[in-house]
Amino acid sequence: MLVRKLGARIRSRLRGDGGMNSAEYAVGTLAAVTFAGVLLKVLSSDPVQAALNGVIQRALA
Repeated sequence: MLVRKLGARIRSRLRGDGGMNSAEYAVGTLAAVTFAGVLLKVLSSDPVQAALNGVIQRALA
């Protein structure tokens, strides 16, 4: 009974959603760019570069 009610509620909410509006796109884009910037900063740091080089050297040896 509870599962049916929950499923019906989820289906009704999904049907009424036509997609993201402009504000949601802006927030999503900003979040993606921020995440990419943090990831770039982490991957280009000296300790991570050294670790990646060590992994590559061990894989090729």
